[in-house]
Amino acid sequence: MATDLYMYLSLLLALYIFTRHILHKIQKLPPSPFPTLPILGHLYLIRKPLHRTLSKISARDGSILFLQLGSRRVLLVSSPSAAEECFIKNDIVFANRPHLLAGKYLGYNYTTLAWAPYGDHWRNLRRIASLEILSSHRLQMLHSIRVDEVKYMIRRLFLASEAQQTVDMKRVFFDLMLNVMMRMIAGKRYYGEKAEEVEEAGRFWEIVVETFRVGGASNMGDFLPALRWVGGGGLEKKLKALQERRDGFMQELIEECRTKMERSSGGGDDSELGGRKKTMIEVLLSLQATQPEYYTDEVIRGIMLNLLAAGTDTSVGTMEWALSLLLNHPQVLKKAQAEIDNHMGQDSLMDESNIADLPYLRCIINETLRIYPPGPLLVPHESSEECIVGGYRIPKGTMLLVNQWAIQNDPKIWEDPIEFKPERFEGLEGARDGFKLMPFGSGRRGCPGEGLAMRMIGLALGSLIQCFDWENVTEEMVDMTEGTGLTMPKANPLIAKCISRMSMFSLVSQI
Repeated sequence: MATDLYMYLSLLLALYIFTRHILHKIQKLPPSPFPTLPILGHLYLIRKPLHRTLSKISARDGSILFLQLGSRRVLLVSSPSAAEECFIKNDIVFANRPHLLAGKYLGYNYTTLAWAPYGDHWRNLRRIASLEILSSHRLQMLHSIRVDEVKYMIRRLFLASEAQQTVDMKRVFFDLMLNVMMRMIAGKRYYGEKAEEVEEAGRFWEIVVETFRVGGASNMGDFLPALRWVGGGGLEKKLKALQERRDGFMQELIEECRTKMERSSGGGDDSELGGRKKTMIEVLLSLQATQPEYYTDEVIRGIMLNLLAAGTDTSVGTMEWALSLLLNHPQVLKKAQAEIDNHMGQDSLMDESNIADLPYLRCIINETLRIYPPGPLLVPHESSEECIVGGYRIPKGTMLLVNQWAIQNDPKIWEDPIEFKPERFEGLEGARDGFKLMPFGSGRRGCPGEGLAMRMIGLALGSLIQCFDWENVTEEMVDMTEGTGLTMPKANPLIAKCISRMSMFSLVSQI
């Protein structure tokens, strides 16, 4: 009896798989890995790290694939031509975001810039971010904050070098970026000797760490909805509790800024307040005064939390990967130091304005972004209507995953792709190379913070190269193992030794 049941079930499974395979071809969908299982679809193929697993699947089955991940249909793209077709020809179609659990809670029920569907509300948020918050003009006005924090980092490392201490560079970069972002957002720093409130700083740090830990966690319930009930909604409860903490903290900052604005006299234009530059929250509160029905506190909180999350972890990871690569390639470090020395001399520290005149430094940054893109799968998109990609029919409601890591490490596109060769970018203008390199995404949903990220990475990395020599803590190469997470962190934080360069000692010691 049991044998007959087993045979019957096996026959049903085989019939299901065969029928689905035939229907797939009839519907003119892209190729799909065989077989597609009931309920699971292709989830049985998924392993961590996801970008590498999907790259292997694409190498075997094609650069345009149709996956069934549980209940979700997914278009997987891993070639420049297919990515270009998605972000140019079908840009509006793929301008939506899928409804994932993180967006429900951390994205205020899919209403923030990162999670909102394409439409009037999203366009207005994008306009605010691009013109009011992250424009070149606004970034230039807050230039002194970034310079001040980089100098503080250099001073901190100088003291460590004098004491012959090793340094956790991941923590150094995190402190740098968190202080830069929070000073730009709310006008106060949160780590170090000058931190305004030690208790508040600790609370802030815990919220940021929890955001990346819980918010970036994979959730099978997004693909198998039944698991939300079977698992008791554990992740959902954590996300809800986290958002309540984030909300409360950011609302306190808004109230502080509101009180300061009420006490201060107005400046000459909307960029100043009482003779000082407005913070990002103060800019948004000024907009709230003219359109209170739209610029609610919730909208302001959402914008600020998006900036905080997007502006820290990705830049921290890129700087940590870049310095790790330089430690493993000392000849590249020496060449970069020579370029900076020739341009700057020995009597001044580099500034953001010098980055444009340091092409080899930019090559190092581009090569780091190529090998270790901060978003290896970019941020997921979703089709709002049926469209055609690569000659295949893509149904409405299909999630789009662009495997940027696979494109940027493809031996058919890049010579010796696993080798760190900054020289490959010499002579190329800007950070992009068509759709072979797009670390900040592309199209309407491309990252609006690209300008800020490149300024910070260039200034911080260039300053570290100019002021210090670097060594690994052991005789071995720096471990370049990738960790898990949406932004591809290093598995093991970079611990390094910095030695003050004799040519810069006098200048750095006076910071």
